[in-house]
Amino acid sequence: MFKYFLFIFFVAQTVIAQAQQTAIKGKTSYNFLIDTEQYTEGTKSPVLIFLHGRSLSGTDLNRVKRYGVLYAKNRGSEIPASIIVAPQTSNGWDPDKVNEVLDYVIKNYDVDEDRIYVCGMSMGAYGTLDFVGKYPERIAAAVAICGGGSLKYAANLATVPLWIQHGNADRAVPMSESKKIVSAIKKADSKADVTLTIIPGGTHGSVERLFHQKEMYTWMFGYTKK
Repeated sequence: MFKYFLFIFFVAQTVIAQAQQTAIKGKTSYNFLIDTEQYTEGTKSPVLIFLHGRSLSGTDLNRVKRYGVLYAKNRGSEIPASIIVAPQTSNGWDPDKVNEVLDYVIKNYDVDEDRIYVCGMSMGAYGTLDFVGKYPERIAAAVAICGGGSLKYAANLATVPLWIQHGNADRAVPMSESKKIVSAIKKADSKADVTLTIIPGGTHGSVERLFHQKEMYTWMFGYTKK
């Protein structure tokens, strides 16, 4: 009986959490979900942007809850961001369009602009590093998982704290992609705050578990632009 009530409680909490995830459509180039469960109007709040991989592309916003930050939150993970933003693309990530989403959030919510974070997986990791690379002045810290980045942004990326993670058993995106961008960043600035973590036995899918662990969020939210 206790297990039954525990299950009902968990389902109820999940429904409540997901009720706070609002679809914003037609306002920016990307439609997106915004989670405001921990948001209080009038209080400057940190923002966490999650960029999905290719498998979640499309026009059904519910897909962006299939893995990543919202997926982890809906299953009980504590995410310290007061505002979580999960845009959806149908064909790759454009840093200017991600920036447009961020501008909308800043205009319509009370945002602490010194505490804006971004993370992504696979195609979303490339999108994360391209966004941070083009708009480094906006981001306090970023995490890119099992992806890579555009070498042209190396110098800009060197100015933002980065944690890049990759599984050494990834057959979809080789870990050499992460190593390559880290090498370019270090070449641009040997003192850059960039960490590369290679996960033994990590496959392209299994590293999704990182979104369910507090270490990634603790690390990101330890930084501010100030």
